Amino acid sequence: MRGLADKDDDLTLWEHPLWAALVKTVLVLSILALGGGYLGWLHPAGDSLSVFRGIAAALVFIAALLAISAGMRHAAFGAILLSLLTGTSVLLAHVWPGPPGTVTLYQKNLLYRNAELAALEADIRAAAPQALTLQEVSVPNRALLANLADLLPTQLHCPLGVRGGTAVASALPGVPGSEVCAPGLSAMQVVYRDAPVWIVSVHLSWPWPMRQAGHATEIAGVLAGLEGPVLMGGDFNMARWGHSVQRLAAVAGVRPAGPMRGSFLGFSFLGFGPLLRLPLDHALAPYGGRVDYRPALGSDHLGLLARLAL
Repeated sequence: MRGLADKDDDLTLWEHPLWAALVKTVLVLSILALGGGYLGWLHPAGDSLSVFRGIAAALVFIAALLAISAGMRHAAFGAILLSLLTGTSVLLAHVWPGPPGTVTLYQKNLLYRNAELAALEADIRAAAPQALTLQEVSVPNRALLANLADLLPTQLHCPLGVRGGTAVASALPGVPGSEVCAPGLSAMQVVYRDAPVWIVSVHLSWPWPMRQAGHATEIAGVLAGLEGPVLMGGDFNMARWGHSVQRLAAVAGVRPAGPMRGSFLGFSFLGFGPLLRLPLDHALAPYGGRVDYRPALGSDHLGLLARLAL
């Protein structure tokens, strides 16, 4: 017995059986988290995991390097390949710009208790967008719409949904009777270059274990009834590759503008800064478009100024 104990004492950390077991556990769990993020079509928990795809890919890569030290070279090679493939797709989404478009759309989740409406109004006026999509249009936040009536006179506010509902506004003339309201959605048609175009604002519920999957089904039903090209902006509470967002994009016939950035700042109080900025806000159009990001200006979400391609 003493001889076995002495043998264990002679082992380095990298050679110890407990180290190998720990590394194997971490590697398996990180691979499951990364792979599970592709299964949103099977269960909404997959969408919840997909939000952290970039972080999961990095964890798999780190765990794979540790697995080499534990002697698991074949498993490490496969894990490194998996992390590089998935990580590259995430990186491209963050850096690849979309095509330059002709319609400017300003997207913003206001935050229901925004205390910097004047600064936000000034930023919108400086951008002079042709369309505006808003979420969390609470009673105090309605003042922003009223103040912008000279710049964006065609307006629709739908109070159904989260913390005040959604709204759309446009400098373009509206199509009478085209307004559509649903929980978490505002939509109206405007005339752009003598043709009708839908402007849609979306605010999806939080993902599983909240009710995002069911909410996406409801909104998909509304979008299916919109005939003609769609320009859509919103706080989707989901990354662009999540099943909920892809489903709505497919129904509306749109694709996301790029590049993608971490737009939700709600976890910044934890002290991790940009590392926990989640890419939850998107602008979409039939041929995508190009996005610049605007300051938070009293919200826990950055604004998006998108030039969308019809």
